Amino acid sequence: MSANDAPRAQQPSAPYESAFLKACRREPVPHTPVWFMRQAGRSLPEYRKVREGIPMLESCMRPELVTEITLQPVRRHGVDAAIYFSDIVVPLKAIGIDLDIKPGVGPVVERPIRTREDLAQLRDLTPEDVSYVTEAIGLLTRELGATPLIGFAGAPFTLASYLVEGGPSRTYENAKAMMYGDPELWADLLDRLADITAAFLKVQIEAGASAVQLFDSWAGAVAPVDYRRSVLPASAKVFEAVAGYGVPRIHFGVGTGELLGLMGEAGADVVGVDWRVPMDEAARRVGPGKALQGNLDPTVLFAPTQAVEAKTREVLDAAKDLEGHIFNLGHGVMPSTDPDALTRLVDHVHTQTAR
Repeated sequence: MSANDAPRAQQPSAPYESAFLKACRREPVPHTPVWFMRQAGRSLPEYRKVREGIPMLESCMRPELVTEITLQPVRRHGVDAAIYFSDIVVPLKAIGIDLDIKPGVGPVVERPIRTREDLAQLRDLTPEDVSYVTEAIGLLTRELGATPLIGFAGAPFTLASYLVEGGPSRTYENAKAMMYGDPELWADLLDRLADITAAFLKVQIEAGASAVQLFDSWAGAVAPVDYRRSVLPASAKVFEAVAGYGVPRIHFGVGTGELLGLMGEAGADVVGVDWRVPMDEAARRVGPGKALQGNLDPTVLFAPTQAVEAKTREVLDAAKDLEGHIFNLGHGVMPSTDPDALTRLVDHVHTQTAR
C-alpha cells in the first residue's frame, strides 16, 4: 500500500489534511510546507536550558522532556511538522547494546560487531523496550493537534556502520571491509537491523506518528553498484514492513546524489535531497511518482537575510514543477544557527508559495 492509497480512517482528520501530508501524497497544497531536520534542539536556547545536565540518551527516555523539546520548534518557528526528538541509536540501546553518546564525539559502541558471534548482541526489539516512546508520542499528538508528527529511525546501513566501526568514522574501513570481504555476515547484520528498525518505526506509527523518515546518514559513502547489492535490500525491507500503515515514508541520506534513484526504489514515498543536487535534477534522477524534500544548504543561514532569501528562491524555482515538494535543509540545523533566521525562513517560504 502506498501513501496515496492510505484510507483516511487510518489518520486523524486534522493532520491528514495538513500541507505537509498533502505534499507527501503529491496533492495540491495551500503553501509549500516547511520543517527542518534537527529542528528539535541544537540551535534553540530553550532546548539547551531544559537539557542542561541531562545526558543525550537519558533525555530521549523521558517522555515529558521529549514532548517539550519536540514542541519547541513548532512554537517558535511555525513549522508545518514536528519531528520526534530522539537519536538513531536509541533502539540499539533499548535492546542492550553497550553504547553511549559522548559529547563532541557521537555514539561510541563498547563492543563493536566484527564477527558472526557478535551478532548475538542484536535481539528483537519489542514495544516494551521503548515504552517511553509510546508514552511521549501520546503526549505529543494531543498537544500538536493538526500539526503532523514525523517519527524516524536510522537506516540499517548507517546503524551497521556505527556498530562495526565502534563509533563515527570518516573512512568506514571496518564496515566496508565486512561488506566486501564477508558479504554473508554483512547481509545478516543488515537484515537483523532492518527488523529492529522496522519494529521501532511500527511503535512510533502505532502511537500516532503521521509519517516516518529513515535516515541513512552514511549511505553516500558507497557506490551505486554496492548500494544496490549491499544496502538497498535492508532499507527496502524496512519500508515494506511499514507500508500497510499507509503513512508517508521519507528516505534521506547525505552525499547521495548518485543514489537518489536507488533510494526511491527502496520504497520511499518521499526522497530527501541534500544541497549538492538541484531539486529539478533530483526529480529527474528519482523519476516520477515520488515527492521530494529539501534542499537549502544549512550554512546559507549564516549569511544576511537577503542572501538567504535569494538562495531560497533558487530552491523554490528548481522545485516549482515537482509533483510534491517539502522545503527543508539539505542536512540538519547546525548548532550555532540563529533561531530567528529559521523563523524568518519559514515565514518567507510560506509567503512566497502561498496559493
